[in-house]
Amino acid sequence: MASSSAAEPGPRLSDRTRRSSLGLRFMVLLMHVVFVGAVFVLDPTLDRRIHEEPWYIGVYGVLVLLTLVQYFYTAGSSPGYVVDVMRAGSTMHATFVNTAALSKWYIFEESILCIWTVALYIESLHLDVDKAWWKNFVGVVMLAVLIFILIFLLLLCLFHSYIALTNQTTYEVARRRRIFYLRGVPDRVHPFSRGICRNIYDFCSPSQKGFALEAVPPLEELEARAARYTCRDIICCRCC
Repeated sequence: MASSSAAEPGPRLSDRTRRSSLGLRFMVLLMHVVFVGAVFVLDPTLDRRIHEEPWYIGVYGVLVLLTLVQYFYTAGSSPGYVVDVMRAGSTMHATFVNTAALSKWYIFEESILCIWTVALYIESLHLDVDKAWWKNFVGVVMLAVLIFILIFLLLLCLFHSYIALTNQTTYEVARRRRIFYLRGVPDRVHPFSRGICRNIYDFCSPSQKGFALEAVPPLEELEARAARYTCRDIICCRCC
């Protein structure tokens, strides 16, 4: 009895995590349906534009579909397990190539979709047509929420762009001082950066799948990188 009761929390925790994940995916899908569907309800001219400018609404619809597909594909992909990798090699830097690229592309697509939807809401509020007062009220509320979401997405884009440009992971940025292999590394040094241009190339076209393990560079090289930039370094694009 004791052994069976001790084994029960595992499946329960797994089921709870799965339900939470499914609930989150449903909420994301519902938000897209509500915000995209509402703009068609609030803007009476969109029906006419569908016939006059089918390419405009068609591209918007493709973007909505592509963003949702990218989200569900990213949410269903394996995120990797940083802790297990750190235990396997505590002196190695692990970059989860596929998941990192997928999540950043999804955020980029979601930001474009959000900007486009905000523009549609603003257009609907500036229409010189008679509308019910509640449509204007709902439009203003939805627009305010969308702008808040857009600000969050843009900040997230900036953060992930910084991570991609410096070849870091979110785990390393959040727990830099607690990670064993980053102890002793100067604060201003990104030990695994190969230069901005090479980092962008590796991010956009990774040469391998799964995760890549990299050794920490020698201390002499890290100390040399910690040196302040001179005018010559700036002219020669040392950061690239």
